[in-house]
Amino acid sequence: MKEAIRDYIRTLQSRGLSENTLRAYKKDLSQLEEFLLKYFEDGQIELSGINRLMIRDFLRDLSEQGRGNRSLARKTTTIRNFFKFCQINQLIKINPAENLKIPRFEKKLPLHFSELEIENLLDIPDLSSKFGIRNKAILELIYSSGLRISEVSSAKLGQLDLQQRILRVIGKGSKERIVPVGKKAIQSLHDYLKIRNTFTSSESEDYLFLSKSGLKLTADELREILDRYIRLIARKKGYSPHSIRHSFATHLIANGADLRAVQEMLGHANLSTTQIYTHLSLKDIKKIYQQAHPRSSKED
Repeated sequence: MKEAIRDYIRTLQSRGLSENTLRAYKKDLSQLEEFLLKYFEDGQIELSGINRLMIRDFLRDLSEQGRGNRSLARKTTTIRNFFKFCQINQLIKINPAENLKIPRFEKKLPLHFSELEIENLLDIPDLSSKFGIRNKAILELIYSSGLRISEVSSAKLGQLDLQQRILRVIGKGSKERIVPVGKKAIQSLHDYLKIRNTFTSSESEDYLFLSKSGLKLTADELREILDRYIRLIARKKGYSPHSIRHSFATHLIANGADLRAVQEMLGHANLSTTQIYTHLSLKDIKKIYQQAHPRSSKED
């Protein structure tokens, strides 16, 4: 099984899946492997010896540990895809995970900041420091263009066009898209690029945002930086750097942006993924309806 997991992850890697996704899949399968060891005496898990009941025991064990349906659904999907890979590659004859039911779960609303909170967040970096200037540019760019943390980390100088106010983004699955960059973000980027040379070293590449050592800022380093700012304004637990991207989408749709345009800017493959943001502006929709529809109740 260990060899099969390694081959499966390599196959996914060749398809351009993100490091975060690969890490999550590997963790899910490693948890299953660890659980299944108790069924095999010599410490070697033979794929042909795994049956459906063992997998169901694993999922039941996770449920008893308090794992929610969202987590269980992801792990079930990972397991199904893994054993499908094993069957296609003739590592097993019978797929023990075939037709394994995926638990249903309720989609939670993504946490987002109000427009005022975003203004406060963007005002936090200390512009008397080169790190503050860099971090201000990062915050402005994420909110301006709805970028993922991984996309900010991998952005290069050649992908940014300050004159046209656009950024070429390499997103999930190595898919490329062009996103607009707002005036305030462009100004912050101008300010940062003036002092970017103070970050560079002999090992620097042409990544847009650099660390104090002159190397590109990794996604983990970016999250750590942004988390420090977010903790200063977050109303409750659960807010993360991704909440800035959610705020970008929510504010655009609340102010009348076309859903398909937002889908393109976010880099969502399916419109249904973007639609989670639409009901956040339900108050606005109801108000417009009441004002415009001749048979609406003005008292509702």
